[in-house]
Amino acid sequence: MASSSPILIYEGEDSTVEVRLDKAQETVWLTQSQMAELFNVKPQNITMHLKNVYQEGELTEESTCKDFLQVQFEGEREVRRKRKHYSLDAVISVGYRVSSARATRFRIWATRVLREHLTQGWTINRERFETNARELEAALALVRKAAQSPELDTTSGRGLVDIVSRYAQTFLLLQRYDEGLLTDPQAQAGGSLPSLAEARAALDNLKAELVARGEATDLFARDRGEGLASLLGNLDQSVFGEPAYPSVEAKAAHLLYFVIKNHPFSDGNKRSAAFLFVDFLHRNGRLLNESGEPVINDVGLAALTLLVAESDPSNKDTMIRLVMNMLANGSEPEG
Repeated sequence: MASSSPILIYEGEDSTVEVRLDKAQETVWLTQSQMAELFNVKPQNITMHLKNVYQEGELTEESTCKDFLQVQFEGEREVRRKRKHYSLDAVISVGYRVSSARATRFRIWATRVLREHLTQGWTINRERFETNARELEAALALVRKAAQSPELDTTSGRGLVDIVSRYAQTFLLLQRYDEGLLTDPQAQAGGSLPSLAEARAALDNLKAELVARGEATDLFARDRGEGLASLLGNLDQSVFGEPAYPSVEAKAAHLLYFVIKNHPFSDGNKRSAAFLFVDFLHRNGRLLNESGEPVINDVGLAALTLLVAESDPSNKDTMIRLVMNMLANGSEPEG
């Protein structure tokens, strides 16, 4: 197969070898002749050692051997040939059978090169994404400012601008989420949680309304043991004299997450979680932004609740940051 993998130069004590770098698979590739140069042995020796490596089951040929297209000139004629290349694992296995000192030096060099390229690539990608994100956010600020202009006096025009800016902001957060680049946002310190009695009374009122409309049964929001009491207690705890969840955003995100994931009720855990989440924001004056609009609308809340419900527990911290970022961004004034 053809490849655009970069070619690096490895300089040993008495040899210079071209090495193909594969950042995607986090390895380097050499031909048999290059291995022969590296270890200063005849190519036949490399062939013999590779055969033994594979026959003994030390490595599998499928995972450590790949065809790369090589282009070279023979006189004035361009010649293209496929050459078998072997990964770093294969190179080291052969090296230990030939000259372990040379193999060790090469392994140290290859590991350093791989680490540098992978780290630089991740840093560049992150910087590029954040630069694009800042540019998008600046553009959205201009769009929002334009939406306030007297010249844009049609309801449809303002509505379109609002939809574009809101969806773009949500896309930005979800893109950061997908890329694993979400960080904790600037948050509002504090946040008062409801008492157990207050939370229970609010849920009972919700249950009565849903049952009356035929949208719930008597099992809805019925306590399973001390689950709700324990959950609220944990959210209000301190660690070394400091709140374990020090901000409105942190408390709200964990409240939503824990009710969904811990199943403190016999039925209706997702709906109860969404309700307690909204109730908490209302109690702390964070349900609406400075423009009087919901920080998270009904559709967004439903989607977020399902996203948390379907998420893997190992992704808990990322899910929490996603909710916190949505709350923090939704509360900022538009203008």
